[in-house]
Amino acid sequence: MSSDAPGFELPLRLFLAFRVIIDELHAELAREGHPDLRPMHGFVFQAIGPDGTTAVELGRRLGVSKQAAGKMVESLERAGYVQRGTDPRDARRKIVRLTGRGMDSLARSERIFERIRDDWVRRLGTDRVRALEEDLRRMTPADLWRLDMPGWFGTV
Repeated sequence: MSSDAPGFELPLRLFLAFRVIIDELHAELAREGHPDLRPMHGFVFQAIGPDGTTAVELGRRLGVSKQAAGKMVESLERAGYVQRGTDPRDARRKIVRLTGRGMDSLARSERIFERIRDDWVRRLGTDRVRALEEDLRRMTPADLWRLDMPGWFGTV
C-alpha cells in the first residue's frame, strides 16, 4: 500500500492554498479601504486591462455572457471601481475603464501578494517556495493570466 495521499487531495490542497492566499488578501484589502471587493473582481480588473474594454469583450475574456459582464460592470461602477465612457475611436462603443479607486486596489493587491509570499518564505524557507513555484510552472500552462475562471466556475 502506498503512503502517498489519494489523488483527489492534490487539487483540493492547491485550491485550499489559493483560497488561503485570496482570503488573506481580501481581509487586508478590507482593512485598507476596499471592503466591497470580492475574489472575482481581481479577474475582472485584469480582464479590463490598462486600456479598458467593452462589456462584450469583458464577457469573452471572463468566459461569461455579455449580460453577466454588464451586471458586474454596473456593480463595480456603483462602488467606484470602474467607469464607462465613449470610445474615442468609435462613439457608438462604450469602454469600461478602471478608476483611480480600481487602480488603487490593484496596487494594494500587488503589495499584499508580495507580503503574503514573503510570509510563506519565512514559514517554509526560500528554497521550498522557489521549488514549489518552479514545479507549478512546469505543471501548468505558460499563460499565467487565464482570466476565464469565473465562467469556468459558473459563478457569474
